[in-house]
Amino acid sequence: MIIKSQEINNINLKKNKFFLLYGKNEGLKKETILKILKNKDEISSYDEKEVLDNSNIFIESLISKSLFENEKIIIIKRATDKILKIIEKLNEKKIEDLIIIINSDHLEKKSKLRTYFEKSKEYICLAFYPDNEQTLSRLATLFFKERKISISPSNINLIIKKTNGDREMLYNEINKIAQFSTNGKKISEEIIAKLTNLNEDHNVSELVDNCLAKNKKKIDTILNENNFSNDDCILITRIFLNKLKRILKLSETYENNKNIDLTISTSRPPIFWKDKDIIKQQIQKWSSKDIKVLIYKLNEIEFLIKKNFNNSINLITNFILEITNLNNINNLT
Repeated sequence: MIIKSQEINNINLKKNKFFLLYGKNEGLKKETILKILKNKDEISSYDEKEVLDNSNIFIESLISKSLFENEKIIIIKRATDKILKIIEKLNEKKIEDLIIIINSDHLEKKSKLRTYFEKSKEYICLAFYPDNEQTLSRLATLFFKERKISISPSNINLIIKKTNGDREMLYNEINKIAQFSTNGKKISEEIIAKLTNLNEDHNVSELVDNCLAKNKKKIDTILNENNFSNDDCILITRIFLNKLKRILKLSETYENNKNIDLTISTSRPPIFWKDKDIIKQQIQKWSSKDIKVLIYKLNEIEFLIKKNFNNSINLITNFILEITNLNNINNLT
């Protein structure tokens, strides 16, 4: 059953217990999950790989409910069509007091998982597309207004341009600014630039671009000239994933037409002229197969960063250095 996110408050958890949330707007997904679960606390979160590698144990744990549990709430992250066989088995078992939320990235219309949820009368399917600038501007304006922080519309637009349509990234950035302004400090364009970039000369985008182009000397310079914070590491992984997904599409096009200039010139959205050279390097450095491995590995790194937040700087730095020096994707640890 397809519904819109604004209809989520009408959901009856006694009837609707399985949810598929797909799309790239992780911030809106998180808000929706909170609405679905409301004040429920006992939530177990798994990566799809964990479930698939231990499918029998996973299903058995859901069947063997503890006497002290009222219900089981499960979130399965980074899900693909592979998880469908688990959902079908759970459907057969008719387990009571079980709520499952499947969190997926982009799913094509032909996706079996998406089709399964869309056609079901009891299972809920919600799509989450990137926010537009108007939505992000409204969220940021409301955020600052509620905290009585004075900031100009032009500076709000400056923040939004750095978020790539990602609501979660927006909240990361405006929270940094809110913390800075706690003592009544004025929010200027210069302050925003410093708070939302790792460095005026070497921002996150440049760091990721040079890593994917394997420009070792440039990467060494950027790492040496910047002092990363733990919060920056989440931002790096987000931008990394966005760029990898774009390069994946370009790489697949290049493998079909064997013409790098045609691939660049026909890209949609268009590639800005100053980015063309480094994107060419990236396409030529990585095959589409290798990029998929990188995306999977980066998802693992993001999970480790969130799990070991105090060690996040080492995790992301080691990953960047490993990618920069990598000769064979099979050697990626």
